[in-house]
Amino acid sequence: MVAPLAIRRTGLIVSMLAALTSAGCFSDSRRADSDRTRLRVVMLLPPRAALSPLSDDAFKLSRLGIAESLTTLDAGGAPQPALAVSWSLQDDRTWRFVLREGVRFHDGTVLDATRAADSITRATAARPQPRILDGVELTARPEGPSTLLVHTAKPDPLLPQRLSSPQLSILAARAYTGTGVDPVGAGSGPFTLTRLDGTQGATLDRFTGYWGGRAAAPGIDVSFVPDGTARTAALRTGAADIVEAVPAAQATLLAPGTYREVAMPRTNTLYLNTRRGPFADPAVRAAARAAVRRDALVNGVYETRADTAVGLLGPAVPWAADRPARTERPAGRAAGRRVVLATFSDRPELPEVATTLAQHLRAAGFEVEQVVREYAHIEADALAGRFDAFILSRATLLDSGDPVAYLTSDFTCDGGFNIAQLCDPAVDGAVASAAAEGDLTARRTLVLAAERAVLETDAAVPLLHERVIQGNRPGVVDAVFDSRERLLVGLDTRVAG
Repeated sequence: MVAPLAIRRTGLIVSMLAALTSAGCFSDSRRADSDRTRLRVVMLLPPRAALSPLSDDAFKLSRLGIAESLTTLDAGGAPQPALAVSWSLQDDRTWRFVLREGVRFHDGTVLDATRAADSITRATAARPQPRILDGVELTARPEGPSTLLVHTAKPDPLLPQRLSSPQLSILAARAYTGTGVDPVGAGSGPFTLTRLDGTQGATLDRFTGYWGGRAAAPGIDVSFVPDGTARTAALRTGAADIVEAVPAAQATLLAPGTYREVAMPRTNTLYLNTRRGPFADPAVRAAARAAVRRDALVNGVYETRADTAVGLLGPAVPWAADRPARTERPAGRAAGRRVVLATFSDRPELPEVATTLAQHLRAAGFEVEQVVREYAHIEADALAGRFDAFILSRATLLDSGDPVAYLTSDFTCDGGFNIAQLCDPAVDGAVASAAAEGDLTARRTLVLAAERAVLETDAAVPLLHERVIQGNRPGVVDAVFDSRERLLVGLDTRVAG
């Protein structure tokens, strides 16, 4: 006999696939022959801000080849030319960027220094501010038609990497309205966004005027599918060409060669509210940290498709293995402490992680209430500190290719993504020291010192490092496997034959 939950889940998957197919997202039946090689891409999280670059939606603009920033990053995290071809430090706080010539936006307008300065200035004025700008004050102004000056309030050796963030994408003037940012027809990448269907899907067409050359695929049809089982089913049935974030438990259902497992700089972390509630007491936080059994998560929930966390930075950051030893605070009394543990359902493993952690905490004496919602409906409460504990899957190099931006946004007093509500002078000082250091070797040493300062507060308990699994249908050529989750479809990505 099939359990009612299984029946409901099966029905959900069938109805989702049927809806997507009828909408044309997963089916070629209504396309002309010339469109049969369009890429069908299934993404995890729906847009939360109509694909505004001033939100986390910016990374969808980057992954789909819609929008670009002044710089990009190589495999080692060093800045490389993108919309800017070169840059130089004029004094300890002023950088000069020379823009690429011949760049046109999707609406036909031309990139110049005035347009670049305006996009960056709007990002600095946005509220909430993009987290890549946490702790940073900067101004941008044109020096000439193709030269941009960026001035920071204090020395920022990370600025060229920082300006690679998709949250600082440069868009055409038409994108900016009085109420927000609309990227439809306003990017500069190889694909132009022609339609956004709310949180359901998007349509992209090849941009024939792209400065970098002609994209191999004529277009991309995107579907946003939070349910991991449905995403996997789309790949198995041939209804999708590229599927991001296949759940670990679903990977065994896929044929060999149809997916790839990539170690990611992404950490599954338990954030503890340091401002209010039981975890405002450091000893109680230490009790929660001591209660966690990571092996049960890695071997059970993730079926060994993850790495046990020793720190905030994992095996995708090889130099982090040289981290210094840290001091652990003795655990305090947990018995009778009532806590609310929350997470989101978009990443299918996280509710199970929450259930497992709740068992660990109860075994230590805590009384645990669980809350699970979709991310779009829980983020605001998490950032406002309305939960005692929150489980988050967090990319640690996403914003700038350097952990300093992540440490700043998540753990400093003024951090814009400070779920733990942490405000500790020692942590702020350690992060500031790392941010000010320009020498790469010395900077990494200081980053690890800052990581140690964070961990010694027990505001964040690293659980495991995820391996993101990306699925590709047979016949897909040159899909991009990017450990930083910035790229998915490249110029050469296509469906063969």
